[in-house]
Amino acid sequence: MPIRIPDGLPARDALVREGVQIMDESVAVRQDIRPLHIGLLNLMPNKIATETQIARLIGASPLQVELTLVRIGSHVAKNTSEDHLINFYHTWDEIKHRKFDGFIITGAPIETLPFEDVTYWQEMEQILDWTTTHVHSSFFVCWGAMAAAWHFHKVPKRALQEKAFGVYRHRNLNPASPYLTGFSDDFQVSVSRWTEVRREDLTPDFEILMESQQTGLCLLHEAFANRLYIFNHIEYDSGTLAEEYFRDVKSGTPIKPPANYFPDDNPDNKPQNRWRSHAFLLFGNWINQVYQTTPFDIQEIGEDRLPAGKEGVNA
Repeated sequence: MPIRIPDGLPARDALVREGVQIMDESVAVRQDIRPLHIGLLNLMPNKIATETQIARLIGASPLQVELTLVRIGSHVAKNTSEDHLINFYHTWDEIKHRKFDGFIITGAPIETLPFEDVTYWQEMEQILDWTTTHVHSSFFVCWGAMAAAWHFHKVPKRALQEKAFGVYRHRNLNPASPYLTGFSDDFQVSVSRWTEVRREDLTPDFEILMESQQTGLCLLHEAFANRLYIFNHIEYDSGTLAEEYFRDVKSGTPIKPPANYFPDDNPDNKPQNRWRSHAFLLFGNWINQVYQTTPFDIQEIGEDRLPAGKEGVNA
């Protein structure tokens, strides 16, 4: 089955060229089927690129997925046109009455700031609390994962002496995990961050699924509320690290070329993607787990996580 995205979304043409099956809203409304409802809170500056990256991965599933794009209402985006946001995005206030089978919160280029100094941190905390009772399974990415780990468990993010930047080998620490079905024992993942979460700071709530000897923790699972935390960018396109590198070079920001990325470590050479197959596996496994465990009646999502004495939804 195809992924259902808003009519006219720029990501559509790119996905069609790659062979991802797309279902427009006008077609989907004529089908009598219960799709998986997946929300994407997109905090990245280049929202169109991130939309495409995530839609590509969840659109490879054999299940019908309806993607809802969400943005922070208290933050003004500087790198995406207002028309695009108005046409394709909902603020969290506009969708907070809804239930979602899955919800993805992306990274953001603010990881060196203390969480409390982020201009939209108050709204972010409200959204994270909302995912507990309104989302069957959450998938937190990079800064989004660090923010969630701090909010729910006070796990700190630690500053790195230099940016973890490149493509690094990772280990599969639990081949029996349904989220790692089909994974190799050793594989590569794209990494781009100035901070890290360390093993010694984790609480017993977390199961470590992926780790790199060079860059540390990558993927964690929390059984409560079916949460996944990934600190690296397995969703990145082939050229995303190059774009970040050349952007920093142009701005005069001290930066080394991303490790293990450009052939012969020469930025003039076109990089090769060595992580995409595992990106498809990870998101496909997550979608499969959501499908197998989410309630048939979407309104039942989160009812077992409500505080005592609280009723139903739409808080």
